[in-house]
Amino acid sequence: MIISQTEIAIPNAQHVSVSEEALTVDLEDGRTLSAPLGWYPRLAHAKPEERSRWRMIGQGTGIHWDDIDEDISIEGLLLGKRSGESQTSFQRWLLTREGR
Repeated sequence: MIISQTEIAIPNAQHVSVSEEALTVDLEDGRTLSAPLGWYPRLAHAKPEERSRWRMIGQGTGIHWDDIDEDISIEGLLLGKRSGESQTSFQRWLLTREGR
């Protein structure tokens, strides 16, 4: 059996916005991706000002939020991947936020 492997170029992000409902990313190839905020619990539980403080990582291959220690890759968004954080880890994170 011959399997053809096709490489797909992952475009970099150009701009990010986060609303109460969705994470939206504009890509350099003109596409716009949108994912429900519920896919990323840390973003969903972050304050609006924390959501707005993001930075590109890997020259646009991912997005990082320092305030909430969240990283999301463009490849993961394209593949429709939700946060891979365990419920235990997320609950620990929530407890640290309540102590603020």
